[in-house]
Amino acid sequence: MARIVVIEDDPAIGGRLVATLRVLGHDSQWCPDGASALAVTERRPAADLFLVDLGLPDIDGFDLCRRLRERAPDAVLVVLTARTGEMDVIQALECGADDYLTKPFRLAELQARVTAHLRRAAPHTNGSAPHLRVGALVIDRSARRCTAPAGEVELRPREFDLLVRLAVRPGQAVSREDLMSDVWDENWFGPTKTLDVHVAALRRKLGDQVRITTLRQFGYRLEDPTGPRP
Repeated sequence: MARIVVIEDDPAIGGRLVATLRVLGHDSQWCPDGASALAVTERRPAADLFLVDLGLPDIDGFDLCRRLRERAPDAVLVVLTARTGEMDVIQALECGADDYLTKPFRLAELQARVTAHLRRAAPHTNGSAPHLRVGALVIDRSARRCTAPAGEVELRPREFDLLVRLAVRPGQAVSREDLMSDVWDENWFGPTKTLDVHVAALRRKLGDQVRITTLRQFGYRLEDPTGPRP
């Protein structure tokens, strides 16, 4: 059972989502505006997952995503909105959202996305080596920590999962489809812009500790900066 907060100003939509999530066994709560959602973050833990509508009456949805990410850094943020523009998707992801689902959506799709995100929010190592080393980086899979010579690198849950997937075999090309399947959802069929946004965030945070090479029309490859350039 996960704690899920539905942030939606339409009571009909909010009530239906809460009822659906409760049928699935989750502890779900409806918040009609941004202020009540931020109040939820005063408890610890705040929530495992937030469903966020961008069109709220009191707080801009993008600003709310930023504030929720700051207050609940380990929670999953899924945006639910009627906005379909590419720039809206990019801005939401850059503000901290993990996923973007446009209205109208099928409840079955939402259920699948929620289940996949919650499963990946608490990954296990499946007997794999708990520590990965790439260049000067040490990635502790069991503690979910990434350490560089200057100290710990603060990564969001999805950024950490993406780094691990690339670091399992440094120098190996990984397709966009495999990254979306392994890090997000094996049944993912939406836009993959979220992958590019998360790769950009990793590059900023990791600096010159490692290189993430873009493979045009294919995917990405993690490089050890101390090794030979391809």
